Amino acid sequence: MINEGIWKKVTLSPDTLVSDAIGILSDTGLRIVLIVDSNLSLLGTVTDGDIRRGLMKGLSLNSSIEEIVNRDPVRVDKRCSRVKVLEIMSAKRIFQIPVVNEDSKLIGLHLWDEITSPIVRRNVVVIMAGGKGTRLLPRTEKTPKPMLSIAGKPILEHIINQAKKDGFANFVLAIHHLGQVIESYFGDGTSLGVKIDYIREDSPMGTAGALRLLKPKPEEAFIVSNGDVLTNVRFGDILDFHLHSEAEATMAVQVQESQSAFGVVKTQGIHIIGYEEKPIQRSLINAGVYVLNPTTLELLEDLNFCDMPTLLDKIKMKGSSIVAFPIHESWRDLGTLQDFSQAETDLNSEKKNY
Repeated sequence: MINEGIWKKVTLSPDTLVSDAIGILSDTGLRIVLIVDSNLSLLGTVTDGDIRRGLMKGLSLNSSIEEIVNRDPVRVDKRCSRVKVLEIMSAKRIFQIPVVNEDSKLIGLHLWDEITSPIVRRNVVVIMAGGKGTRLLPRTEKTPKPMLSIAGKPILEHIINQAKKDGFANFVLAIHHLGQVIESYFGDGTSLGVKIDYIREDSPMGTAGALRLLKPKPEEAFIVSNGDVLTNVRFGDILDFHLHSEAEATMAVQVQESQSAFGVVKTQGIHIIGYEEKPIQRSLINAGVYVLNPTTLELLEDLNFCDMPTLLDKIKMKGSSIVAFPIHESWRDLGTLQDFSQAETDLNSEKKNY
């Protein structure tokens, strides 16, 4: 059972906003919030998965979390043994179980990570690190973009460390521009406690084309990440979501909301038929992290160049399923000097490790 000071940080009232719940999940690193009344009686739970599904169905960040509360969560009392808790988690495929007393008052929280050894994942993580980073000149004149330093470490090292924390240990770096700088720094990965292989592109092959050169071919679903993205989303969560959905490909997407500065008028001819005061527009943007099944590589066999959108189109044309995994965790694209400078400022002030 985790420390009381931690689980109490994820106790919320039913009228809490979705945005506030997301903030709590991000700050604590837990994947559940516990809905309680003023007496700490357990009313329900909301997991990060509940939030993701709610956002995909149109839930706003300003919505009350009450709309997605699970009113009948699995719970145990303090006498439940560790072995029994593990049995329940395995049978129910859940990773958190609240602990209550005989009056249904919340007294603790069991987490899978706390009572099991770390999951070791054999799945390969491919990081596309061959781009020239022309929008980041002059920083990339002698340094490949993925090797630019953020908070004292290259972007690539942040990505590898984030995946490593989630049990991934097998990496392939696709390199081209100044690739020798990357290979010299990371070597075979021993210094980071992982295994690193390389795909060396003779010429640019696009954001997916280099996957054709994977040897040996992955036997299981594998992760593909752009080399200029910083996020604290758990790659294992994306992989598990992909496997559960039985999709051919999964794309991580970032939910973005923007509010119009003006009221929007709807008309039919000259007649006003509706009016909405400063509406919020929602969109999903590509977050640059994917999960692919090995069979997708067959679509690249005759292509020397292929970007990821083209590969996804080919998968769709084949009639296979592509699903979206919405992320609410911290996410930064480092494609421009402005993006990079802002990330430097944010990370140095927040002192966060990715």
